[in-house]
Amino acid sequence: MSAPRILFLADAGAEVGGGHVMRCLTLARALSSHGAECAFVESRAAAPILRRFGWPAQTLLAMADTPDLPALVDYAAAFADLFEADAVVLDHYQMAVEAEDRLRGAERKVIVIDDLADRPHDAALLVDPSFGRRPEAYRALVPEHTNILTGPTHALVRPEFASARHRALSRRARHGPVRRALVSLGLTDLGAITDRVVRALINSLDEIRLDLVLGHDAPSIPALTRLADNDRRLHLWVDTAEMASLMADADIAVGAGGSSAWERATVGLPSVTVVLADNQRAMVEQMAAAGLTLAVDAADPDFEAQLRLCWNALAGEQTDRWRLTERSSDACDGRGAERVAEAIVNLLR
Repeated sequence: MSAPRILFLADAGAEVGGGHVMRCLTLARALSSHGAECAFVESRAAAPILRRFGWPAQTLLAMADTPDLPALVDYAAAFADLFEADAVVLDHYQMAVEAEDRLRGAERKVIVIDDLADRPHDAALLVDPSFGRRPEAYRALVPEHTNILTGPTHALVRPEFASARHRALSRRARHGPVRRALVSLGLTDLGAITDRVVRALINSLDEIRLDLVLGHDAPSIPALTRLADNDRRLHLWVDTAEMASLMADADIAVGAGGSSAWERATVGLPSVTVVLADNQRAMVEQMAAAGLTLAVDAADPDFEAQLRLCWNALAGEQTDRWRLTERSSDACDGRGAERVAEAIVNLLR
């Protein structure tokens, strides 16, 4: 059998962030290790992430930027034919059955990554890594033949996090004091949330080092650069590829409620998870109720006060930190991409 060819189409932008592209890149890497040839539809919004975090074997496809979703689907369908794709992977909240039907060929499979369970799909395989999600949530939304993989055991986490897992968990088991913390709220830094969080916490840091991770277009960068110039505790990381090390070395974190929550869980990083979008709220609340994280909502009027309470609880109570480490690391081992890649390869045999 010849190597399977798989085309990816992932959403990105200021509102949706870069998580869709990042998890598709992770899956593509896992598929490449199985011998698959992977390509990406490269929109203007996705291009910076693909070019920064992709790898040489990956094919990037230039295209005219268009807000017209049907035109984007038409472009992808035309290239899928030229590429002779065996499968198209869709990770895009605005696409459902119509787009999937357009992208499916006579022998081509459609694979969907979703975490909303709010619209019908016509896919051979559907992956939803949300905490607490069960296949039953999709049974009325997909055909009977669809294979459904749910839960954080299928979270598409980059392999470097699984590689850092043993070291991170071993260090946390020594129950040391908090010396280093991480703030990572998405590459796009929606609404300059990183600056808002740092200003809420800066008087509570004591001698804790704070690593701040942002994308190069993040609106918080100018203000945080000025702050860091006068505060040796603040360290900025822009477009860094060192996230696994930063998370493994951090003692506590403030992070976003998207797919990066599973990166933090893989290395057992005790965290305050910030809800940044309506579609994150239900899952983050479930994670908090199950003891995997503390949670705050950026839309709450008393967000800063709630954030400080959670921060002080994490920084001050070692027993609570260890409980979060145990429960979050039990939920996700960081090997979901391998499992999903194997399911795709089996599907295409």
